[in-house]
This record gives sequence, C-alpha cells and structure tokens, in this order.
Amino acid sequence: MPANVELPLITGETAVYWPTEGKYKVPEGGPFKSRIAFAAAHVVANPLGDRTDGIAADSIDWEGTLAYRRHLWSHGFAVAEAMDTSQRGMGLDWPSALELMTRSVAEAHTLGAKVFCGAGTDHMPAGRHYQLDDVIAAYQLQFAAIEKMGGRIIMMASRALTACARSAEDYANVYAKILGESSQPVILHWLGEVFDPQLAGFWGSANLDTAMDTAIAVIRTNSAKIDGIKISLLNADYEVEMRRRLPPNVHMYTGDDFNYPALIKGDGIGYSHALLGIFDAIAPVAAAAFHALDRGDVATYDEIFEPTVALSRHLFQSPTYYYKTGITFLAYINGYQNHFKMIGGQEQARTKVHLATAFMLADKCGLIRDPDLAIDRMRLYLST
Repeated sequence: MPANVELPLITGETAVYWPTEGKYKVPEGGPFKSRIAFAAAHVVANPLGDRTDGIAADSIDWEGTLAYRRHLWSHGFAVAEAMDTSQRGMGLDWPSALELMTRSVAEAHTLGAKVFCGAGTDHMPAGRHYQLDDVIAAYQLQFAAIEKMGGRIIMMASRALTACARSAEDYANVYAKILGESSQPVILHWLGEVFDPQLAGFWGSANLDTAMDTAIAVIRTNSAKIDGIKISLLNADYEVEMRRRLPPNVHMYTGDDFNYPALIKGDGIGYSHALLGIFDAIAPVAAAAFHALDRGDVATYDEIFEPTVALSRHLFQSPTYYYKTGITFLAYINGYQNHFKMIGGQEQARTKVHLATAFMLADKCGLIRDPDLAIDRMRLYLST
C-alpha cells in the first residue's frame, strides 16, 4: 500500500493523504524557445550560520543556493538573481546580495546560462531623509558593481525613491540618468505594494492609470536602454493594457503570479514573457508547458498550467510578501535542500495548515519528485 501522511486542514480536522510521483523531468531537446522565462530564485539558508538577524553572508548555504540555480537552468529558465524571492529587503542585505550575484554570474558564465541581477538602493540605511541625488548615487553604485562582474541588470523599484520623489518628473529624471549610463539594456521592475507596502505610489501616483502613464513615458524616452519591464501588480487587465503600449523593442515580462498562463499564452494581439517567483517552485511543470507551446499544442499547455494556478494563488495569498516561505518549503519537501530554514527566521511566517495545503496542491500539479521522501519530511515538519 502506498505511503501516506496525515495532514491538518483549514477546517481544524485532519485527513490522510497519498501523494503521487511527479511526471515532469528535465526535458530532452534543449530549452524552450517560444517565450523568455526568468525564475526569480530563492536562497538556501545556512542553518548553522551564527547571525540570528539573518543579514550576513554566513547565513547562506552557497553550494545549496547555486545547486538550486543549476536546477532552474537545467529546465531552460533564466534566473532573476537577488530579487524579492531571494528575500531582498526582507533578510538579504546588500553585501550578501552582492556575494550572491557574484557567485551566480560566475556559475552562469561557466555553464553558458542566463542570469540577470537586481540593482536597487537597499544599501541606504532606512529611516533617513534622502534627496534624489542620493538615490541616483545609490543606483550608480549597484549598477557599477553588477557591470564589473559581467552581469546584466534588473533595475529594481526603490523604497528610497518612493519616499523622496515628489512628482512624475522626479521619477523621469532619475531613470533617465541611470539608464543613460547603463552599458547594456536593462529590465525595469515595477513591484506593486501588495509585494512591498513601502512601494505604494511608485511612479508618483497611487492611481494605477496615472502611474502607468509615467512608466510608459519613461520607457519611450529611454527605450534604447530598456530590454523590458516586469510588472507585479496582480492585475491582468493593467498588464495587457501596458503591454500594448510598449515600444516594439521592449518586452513585457509578466510578474503576475495569479494570472500568468493566460498572459504568457497571449490574446491574439500580443503576449507576455515572464519573470516570476512561482517558477522557482514549479520549474519542471512550467518547462513542460513551455515545450507544449513551442509545439503549438495550446491544449496541453493549458492542461499542464491549470492546476499550478491554484498552488500559486495559495502561496501568494495575503500577506503576499511571505510567499517565499511556501516556495522554500516545497524545495525542502522535494529534496532540493536538506532543511526548512530561512534567513531571518521566515520559515515561521506561514502556518502548518497553509504549508500542508501547499503540499497537496503541489502534488496535484505533478511536482512531488519522491513521495516517500516528501512524506518523511512532511511528517518531520508537522511533528516539530
């Protein structure tokens, strides 16, 4: 009889559950080609690190972290490094992020893989009053560090810029200055307040229509220095509208972890590429869906992706910024890391019921690599 595990339910009851072995392996025939897809990757913590605040390089298991990137690359994904999924701004400080990017870029160059790195202003001490020139200098420092290591850049939304900018013109001036100095086209990153409340009102307005107008104006003015823009607003209608307004040479990268299958598939007028945290957790399944899209098999694409939406919406439920806990938990359950520990202690940010539900939803997607191992680890987690 197959092994099973007793799981807690949201009703307060328990139920016996039998997981099945996942059917998605590393695909043959090379990477998918119909879309560009970045997986924003999590970091594997060092459970023996001696810093309890989680903001030092010894808080990271470097080999485990790089091994997970090799897992993502093996399925054909590019890696978005040192982003929100890596706990940037929520446990991962700038020195640790710099070390992470240095190691990841070197590994990618060795393997011929693709990685873009997050450049922001998060080394600026919080709680101080800054001017726009301070923000510009902070971006310049991180851009220079990433370009020095041979990395490509994702220009992250800045909490400091949000706090000190007083108009759309302030955003336009900061972006024009930084993009004008960049050696290669970058990916812009519009992270909504659901992911980071301190970014409320980014682009100079709490009104999304007005904010989008400013973002589009910035992109059109600087389009030669922009590869694309990732928006994480969890609003498919706004993404489609913005996608249709982009210059032809600028990609839309969906950051919508609620509606990504339809946005990536497209609507007959256009489609989105992807830069998603959920791909960290569902890489084998997502790769299979992309290969089906390569073949023009839209029905199989839909069938493969459909159950992943329930998982993603569960992991990214409010408070959304704790989605990293579920993603790291699934990496542990699937044997990609040997412990469930996060920098800053964020493994405690979700309940046992939440993570037990994530386990069941992941199984329905075909994501459980080794049911016996997954059951053993699920039992161990529930017993602590």
